[in-house]
Amino acid sequence: MRRAPLSLRLRLVLQLLGIAAVLAIVLYFTVRTVADQAAEATQDGVLGAATLAIAESLQGGEDGVGVDLPYEAFSILGSISADRVFYRIEAGGQTLTGYEDLPLPEAAGAAVAPVFYSRAYRDTEVRIAAVNRMVLVARKPVPVLVLVAQTRQGQEAIAQRVAQRAAALGLGSFALAAVLSLLTAGNVLRPINRLADAVGRRGPHDLRSVDQPTPAELRPLIFALNGFIARLRGALSRTETFIAEAAHHIRTPLATVRARAEIAMRQSNSEETRETLRAVIRAVEESSRSAGQLLDHATVVYRSDRMADEALDLAKLVEAQAEAFRPTADLKDLTIRVTGTDQPVTVRGDRPLIEAALRNLLDNAIKYSPDETTVDLSLATGTEARIEVSDRGRGLSGQAQARLAKRFARGKNAGDIIGSGLGLTIVEEVAAAHGGRFELTERDGGGACARLFLPLG
Repeated sequence: MRRAPLSLRLRLVLQLLGIAAVLAIVLYFTVRTVADQAAEATQDGVLGAATLAIAESLQGGEDGVGVDLPYEAFSILGSISADRVFYRIEAGGQTLTGYEDLPLPEAAGAAVAPVFYSRAYRDTEVRIAAVNRMVLVARKPVPVLVLVAQTRQGQEAIAQRVAQRAAALGLGSFALAAVLSLLTAGNVLRPINRLADAVGRRGPHDLRSVDQPTPAELRPLIFALNGFIARLRGALSRTETFIAEAAHHIRTPLATVRARAEIAMRQSNSEETRETLRAVIRAVEESSRSAGQLLDHATVVYRSDRMADEALDLAKLVEAQAEAFRPTADLKDLTIRVTGTDQPVTVRGDRPLIEAALRNLLDNAIKYSPDETTVDLSLATGTEARIEVSDRGRGLSGQAQARLAKRFARGKNAGDIIGSGLGLTIVEEVAAAHGGRFELTERDGGGACARLFLPLG
């Protein structure tokens, strides 16, 4: 079973909530990123100031490089958080003081301004600032590298607090958006609900046009609804007429079946009984054929107002119908000769309607053809597609096509053959629905020739 689609209200609310959720997530990550960057910039500023303070305390002499570590440098680092601090002073490739395993910068030499980088050190991550200075030792410049590192727990704690506040802000925004989404959905769908109420209050036979005031976005719906109501009125009128006529024509053979069956029950096994049974079989066959034709016609009437518009290959349709009727033709030793289907012929239309027309054309040709003859089925193109079905049957006996194509009308020379008089009606209505035409003429040498013309796709 197909699942029922979601309501418009639920769809709108879900879409608005989805947008709100995306915005809340973007807000959270934006605030988190900005907080991380701000905390890192703050730590870098403090690290850089401490590193420069140590670098400024470097002194050169005849014996080597001297340094008096300033207490202020480390007090600056401790003013923000209680992180651990590491340092290293290296002169001429040798560590003078500090932690010898503190990672050096990747570049060949650090710049005069602080260079910042992060490294894993002693089971934690540290932020390192590096400053390079040139110090005169025995009147020779010696490069001195000052490194100061600090763990990042304080920075992460600051970022975590900001992230929690950002998450609270995002959740609050989402909750507010959820309330606004419900109010917005109700306000947007209110005109649709009023329209539904106005139509729902109508009775089953009220087919007046809808004149409910609606926003401009709903006017196409109103126009479509009024067009549907107009088509429905016409369809109901045609359906009522058709049902009345069809019921009359179906009722007669059924009454015959019943009457003959009752007579057969009262009679003995005699010639009269056998004759009665033959009549019963004929009536049943007639009823069956009538029911099939009535169903085809009802399909044509129903689909004419709502035809599908798809590209169809007439060659394949013609071949398929010919193949479907070959077993029936074989019972009468008839040959169905198909020509013109070696190349595709494309038309646009409704497949069930065109198949119904082809089915009735072939059924008539086979039904009225004498045994051991040929039914010619050809397909040709020009300015339009032409399907032609020719037989060597009884012909039209001088009757006009207009009379034979009427509903339930049959030829004067077809009284002994079972039929309902709807086959040609179906073909003519299918041709009209597709913007084509139908022609029925006598065939040279005897028989009938039926031509169905359809516009090319």
